[in-house]
Amino acid sequence: MEKITDLTNRIIAFRDARDWKQFHNPKDLTLSLVLEAGEVMEHFQWKNKEEMDEHIKTHKEDIGDELADVLYWILLMGSDFKIDVFEALEKKIKKNENKYPIEKAKGKHTKYNNF
Repeated sequence: MEKITDLTNRIIAFRDARDWKQFHNPKDLTLSLVLEAGEVMEHFQWKNKEEMDEHIKTHKEDIGDELADVLYWILLMGSDFKIDVFEALEKKIKKNENKYPIEKAKGKHTKYNNF
């Protein structure tokens, strides 16, 4: 957790040193997150399973850069919105465990309300 706090502090320092907080309203932060997630998706667009497997092997650093961009925006929004994203994740995992009990969900891809 200390590493995440350090990373979040570096992200905030990076932003604040450039006076970019003035541009970071909730709409634009969430838009940036979605755009970066789209860049992750671009790595896999139009590829079959074999092509995707090979692409992951040969483009790990590029994919990692995009995943890092997604995490950047998540950590920044968590800080700006005063949301502990790891606490939120813990709560969400518990909710999902209740929505998707093993005996009903194992091996299925259906939504919880279709069990």
